Amino acid sequence: MDRYIISELLPTFLFGVGAFTSIGVSVDSLFYLVNQVVEKGLPVAKAIEVLLLKFPEFIVYGLPMATLLSTLMTFGRLSSDSELVALRGCGISTQRLMMPALIFCLLITGLMFAFNESIVPAANLRASTTLRAALNQEQVEYRESNILYQEFQQVQQPDGSRESALARIFYSKEFDGKRMRGLTILDFSREGLNQIVSAESAQWNPQQSAWDFENGTIYVVSPDGSFRNIVRFTEQQLALPRSPLDLAQRSKDYGEMNIAESREYLKIIEPAGNIGKIRELRVRIQQKISLPFVCVVFGLVGATLGSQLRRAGRSTGFALSILIIFAYYILYFIFGAIAQAGALPPVLGAWIPNLFGLAAGLLLMIRASR
Repeated sequence: MDRYIISELLPTFLFGVGAFTSIGVSVDSLFYLVNQVVEKGLPVAKAIEVLLLKFPEFIVYGLPMATLLSTLMTFGRLSSDSELVALRGCGISTQRLMMPALIFCLLITGLMFAFNESIVPAANLRASTTLRAALNQEQVEYRESNILYQEFQQVQQPDGSRESALARIFYSKEFDGKRMRGLTILDFSREGLNQIVSAESAQWNPQQSAWDFENGTIYVVSPDGSFRNIVRFTEQQLALPRSPLDLAQRSKDYGEMNIAESREYLKIIEPAGNIGKIRELRVRIQQKISLPFVCVVFGLVGATLGSQLRRAGRSTGFALSILIIFAYYILYFIFGAIAQAGALPPVLGAWIPNLFGLAAGLLLMIRASR
């Protein structure tokens, strides 16, 4: 019986992966690339390469949809042909009938998680760099402007407690991939002595783990606000943290980072105190974890709902699949936005749509068991 149900699921699942992936790539990338070929002279070979590199991302989106479609249509077909009635007549429970489908969906969840972590970020990054290189924008991914980095440190208070206090503000007008230009640094890290560093340019020195500044001035400021000393320099090495360079180089999009890279990036931006960006990244990390598990949720909903569609055709199953997918992604984006606004913890914002779907699936299973 298990082998029979899996063999029924597999063709529809593969059809669903192909159909949903093709639709997603066409809507998101195909028309855009055609426009780039016509208006900006993007070579057709490069357009095809970028299009192929976009497929892994949309295969990931297509896997949950295909699990829903396959379970809904397979169990709908078994129900309409009275095969489920015959199996129940042999003493097989509804839960046991759905077990092969749920195990199948669990395997797809693992596959989707691995695919989304190991292949999709690299393919997306390659697609964006290929497209920029083809449009003669090779260095764009490394060029940043108006780089602002704030560093905080823990300061001991008179009562013995420790509080976070601003230690440095690092600003650079531009970073060209190697050198920062137009720098201003406000340094409050030493008690009773503040300094302002202004320099034409600076470059990270990996051997010395310090910054090499060129053509600048250091203003040393007393606690009462008066200038204590002014030092002009042509070359000066300062032991400042490397974090601004990491911040400037990390211009990857969220879709171009896996969970480990996203967490590393989170460590870099957390000291800067950009609450909105930090919150958004935390939500995206949780969504990367929660999204693959929607395969199990869709599998449960599809199998239980399909087993109750005794006289419905394939068109009804397909229409129901589209409706459920649409409802899920609305919840996915709404709760993600609420979590980014700070009204929900990132974990809840990412997992509530799955919990809604799981509750709906369990209710349908109880109803189907009666």
